[in-house]
Amino acid sequence: MATIKTNIVLQYGSEQATREELIQKAKDTYLSATGKKASDIKSLDLYVKPEENKVYYVVNNNETGDYNL
Repeated sequence: MATIKTNIVLQYGSEQATREELIQKAKDTYLSATGKKASDIKSLDLYVKPEENKVYYVVNNNETGDYNL
């Protein structure tokens, strides 16, 4: 089966964010808050809540944080 190129853009109000932007900001926020290295991230789950203007993240199934959209 052929791979399908996909693009995801979250639009909320007059703003928008791509999948890549959401992931990068979560990584940056986590690394800044913890002082860890990018290689320490083995998994990353994002929960986007536009109605709260927040993105919540879980790193390695046990470390949590959030940032504003």
